[in-house]
Amino acid sequence: MNVEIHSEREQQRLRRRQETLGKQHTRSVNITSRQWVIPATYLITAVGLTCLFMQFGIVPYLATSLGLDAVEFGYLQTLYGVLQLLGGPIFGRFSDQYGARAALTLSYMASSLLFLLLSMSTNVLLLFLSRIPSFFIQALPGAQMAITDLTTPDEHADALGKLGLCFGIGMILGSSLGGSLATHFGIYFPCYVGLIGQLVCVLMILLFIPAQKKSQSKGNAAEHSMPHSSSLFSLKEVLRLLKLPGVMDVFIIKVLSGLPIGLFMIMLSIISINFFNLEASQAGYLLSYSGVLQMVFQGLVIGKLTSRYTDRILLMLSVSVLSGVGLAMALMTNVFQYCIIAFPMAFAFCTLGIVTDILLTKSVPPSDTGAILGISASVFPLIRAVGPTIGGFLYGRFGVSSFGYLQLIISVALLLYIFKKRIPLNEGKVRQ
Repeated sequence: MNVEIHSEREQQRLRRRQETLGKQHTRSVNITSRQWVIPATYLITAVGLTCLFMQFGIVPYLATSLGLDAVEFGYLQTLYGVLQLLGGPIFGRFSDQYGARAALTLSYMASSLLFLLLSMSTNVLLLFLSRIPSFFIQALPGAQMAITDLTTPDEHADALGKLGLCFGIGMILGSSLGGSLATHFGIYFPCYVGLIGQLVCVLMILLFIPAQKKSQSKGNAAEHSMPHSSSLFSLKEVLRLLKLPGVMDVFIIKVLSGLPIGLFMIMLSIISINFFNLEASQAGYLLSYSGVLQMVFQGLVIGKLTSRYTDRILLMLSVSVLSGVGLAMALMTNVFQYCIIAFPMAFAFCTLGIVTDILLTKSVPPSDTGAILGISASVFPLIRAVGPTIGGFLYGRFGVSSFGYLQLIISVALLLYIFKKRIPLNEGKVRQ
């Protein structure tokens, strides 16, 4: 009997050793895979967004050539924004259920379909139909979901910030490349280039992004207190996430803080010409200047700040800076002043965007990070959808200063809200 007991203990010891070695091997594989999956995700995002931004440079000319007036073109842009707004939460739930690889593949296949339809848009109906695939065109949110799954919470800010760098590269290269190709080879040529580029991204996803689904962790008590739905189109799931402790507070801050600047940026082209008295080419340079600032802050600055300061400090700092930006915008009279204001504006805007995304992912179970990032990604399509109407009203009725006063009022109110509600909840000590 003693021999049998000793043999059983020896087998248990061997099983525990094998399990330990298996976990160490899995951890080693995960670390090794991260070394090439994350850079591959950055590369795919940069290439995909470069191709996607080419369409923004050619669609206005294509719409004009097909006879659309300014109002009808506005409907076309609104349709694009509304579809992305509705598709964000569904795309996030798709990522949670089927994995980041499947979600990214879906996004880039939808982009390929958009360019295919755009290349065949010889009438207004086809042009409007080419907007339909934008429901699932979520390249940046998809990359955010993949990066979030591959990094620890302390690494999220730096990793997500570098995605902002990819966004800036895609915006600058894509906008200029689309116009240049259309000028030299015809209005439909960028569509063919964009189609090929998106299909190349699909191939890169299948080659470099591992096919893995999230483990459905048991999570916390809050997660179990409400039922789950497996449907991608479940409104109850969106409401469930928004009702989790701290989520709605952060979401309100994200939406309201970004609204005035979002409205201003939508109207910047018109403001540049009518208020700053710039020529069309100079207005384009001003837009690029704003994009470069955001790219630099997201890619090079925010990651260092988040490694030294808590989320609460950065949240309060960014909202406080936005208050000063609002006051400065209200008193702004020329383009030189705007170029100075653009520095703190870009800093606060980028910091607030990344910090709120991090807080949202920390407030939900790991199995729901894709869904919450999808909801978060819907904020800016929402602003783009309502922005032209609200922004046009504010600018036409009250002038440029109205954007500044609106930013000041909202930022002061949010700062008081953060103090009163102690947002974020359960803030830890300052990271070393």
